[in-house]
Amino acid sequence: MINKDPNHKHTYDQKGNITCCTLEEKIDRKTGKPHAHSKNDEHNHKDGDDHDHSHESEEGADLKTYLPAIISFILLMTGIAFDNWLKPSFFKDYIQLGWYIVAYLPVGLPVMKDAVRAIRKGEIFTEFILMTIATVGAFFIKEYPEGVAVMLFYAIGELFQSAAVNRAKRSIKALLDIRPDKANVLRNGLITEVSPDNVQVNEIIQVKAGEKVALDGTMQSARSSFNTAALTGESKPTTIKEGEAVLAGMINIDKVVEIKVTKVFGESSLARILDMVQNAGSRKAQTELFIRKFSKIYTPFVVLMAILLTLLPYLFVDQYVFSQWLYRALIFLVISCPCALVISIPLGYFGGIGAASRNGILFKGSNYLDLMNKVNAIVMDKTGTLTKGVFKVQEVNAVKHSKEEFVSMVAAVESQSNHPIAKAIVEYVGDKIKNVSVTNVEEISGHGLKASYQGAVILAGNTKLLKKFNITYPAEVDAVTDTIVVAAINNEYAGYITIADELKEDAKEAVSEMHKSIPKIVMLSGDKQSVVDKVAKVLNIQDAFGNLLPEHKVEKVEELKKDHARVVAFVGDGINDAPVLALSDIGIAMGGLGSDAAIETADVVIQTDQPSKIVTAINISKTTKKIVWQNISLAFGVKVVVLALGAGGLATMWEAVFADVGVALLAILNAVRIQKMKF
Repeated sequence: MINKDPNHKHTYDQKGNITCCTLEEKIDRKTGKPHAHSKNDEHNHKDGDDHDHSHESEEGADLKTYLPAIISFILLMTGIAFDNWLKPSFFKDYIQLGWYIVAYLPVGLPVMKDAVRAIRKGEIFTEFILMTIATVGAFFIKEYPEGVAVMLFYAIGELFQSAAVNRAKRSIKALLDIRPDKANVLRNGLITEVSPDNVQVNEIIQVKAGEKVALDGTMQSARSSFNTAALTGESKPTTIKEGEAVLAGMINIDKVVEIKVTKVFGESSLARILDMVQNAGSRKAQTELFIRKFSKIYTPFVVLMAILLTLLPYLFVDQYVFSQWLYRALIFLVISCPCALVISIPLGYFGGIGAASRNGILFKGSNYLDLMNKVNAIVMDKTGTLTKGVFKVQEVNAVKHSKEEFVSMVAAVESQSNHPIAKAIVEYVGDKIKNVSVTNVEEISGHGLKASYQGAVILAGNTKLLKKFNITYPAEVDAVTDTIVVAAINNEYAGYITIADELKEDAKEAVSEMHKSIPKIVMLSGDKQSVVDKVAKVLNIQDAFGNLLPEHKVEKVEELKKDHARVVAFVGDGINDAPVLALSDIGIAMGGLGSDAAIETADVVIQTDQPSKIVTAINISKTTKKIVWQNISLAFGVKVVVLALGAGGLATMWEAVFADVGVALLAILNAVRIQKMKF
């Protein structure tokens, strides 16, 4: 089972120490706002091997970013032209050396600084040190153009990496861009503009057309349409009515509305999403962790081989030329640099997380993205996951009273309850009971309600309520498969109302797609078994269990996990699902309507509440894994071939540059393909 951090609050390094955030934007945990940071902070990020690189953090990098490479390229090309074609008399000895040193420094100096920093940290065998040794060695044997070229192409590779990372982050950074920077709050009869983190619960905020909602709340105005794309990935506007929930980050596209705040900004859905996103890179996939460990063994081994390649031939070769064997060793070092692996693999996973985010799916780490590929058992809650969690009256069966009169009396009593079923009956009746007076209301736990209405004593609840008061009812009532509310008036059975939850539009299609690749699909619910069986039949789910308390759901998942070959994903939305979400190998929460406890405990959050997104998440996981292994095969394949050629003197520094930087570029281009794919 995956060891989960239920709070998901920090980034951890390989030793388990808390480190800084993984994205360039550092978000304050309390307010959801960016921390103030220095200019240098904007350029630092971690690669897959925990080394600092310098990259432009903005998507549109300016000329200053490319200037060192441009200067180096112009000077290198000019130097090569002087050496091979123009051949001016002054271009020799110290002038030639000085020219190439000037060409080298713009791209070489930053790498040398990184090498020094790495040594101070005790990290000797890094790509920075390999590149520095190889290029300085090329200058030592007077191969100046090749020394400059290696470092120049390395710098160009870094620029490509920066561009690729920014592309991969684009859909994720869109979330950071939706942070509202102001809220119009109603205080003392006046609208005051304040920071969202200064707004308190129960205050009223005003949101104009085109503005972002600053905090979570409930709609006080009649209705309005909202763009929820930034939160859910869905472009279709959503109409929200009075009393319904509105989330921070939504954009009001209709008219001026008022919203009553229900959560401070630091606890809002938006702040929670930002926290998940910025911590996503901290949880590494097994492939990433393996490459880290491998490169720490692989790199010093190749350095040792390079030293032996330089010195051992002295013992076996008749005409030993030190510079010739040193050149081969330098080629060996350039080729050995594990850039293609330590760059493209984390980038592949980050690209997968970005693609998922664009589809309204938030993975809390690349380890979960990796593990999703292995899921072979999916367990789903029914209400709120496969069904809408919105109950509707299906049938009214009345005895001795008209249907309208019967349902109005029951609704009058049910108006005293906050239960979803009670709300469904009240909504069905509408305004007819708006001014109805109900007295002597008594809630009988687990049974229903007792109340006085217009001189009559009314009981409304389940069949246990009628049995409690020794009221007989027809046998047909027990045969009803839907959720049922039975009623008695003045101790005499009066009829029943059936209530049913609606299936989500894509539920049937989602389960059908899951059957193609997932051998075990299970549905669990606290609803009665007859209702569960009815839904399971429609969705073609063979294993469906009802009448379950939270601890029973845990037991069912534990049973599945006894087969160690199973990787179990559980999908739920309620606070009662939190224990089983934590127990499963991968917990998936419906994030739009899901409880805070479920979302915090889950490893994957589906913002759109669509079951079909589970299949999308699996497909993204499989594609990401495929691309990562393509990059591993490409990098190792090319490096092994060119290493052999370099050791035999058949490859020059130019081939070495291709084996290192060229393969890295190809791997990066392959990794960003996932951003263009449709799932």
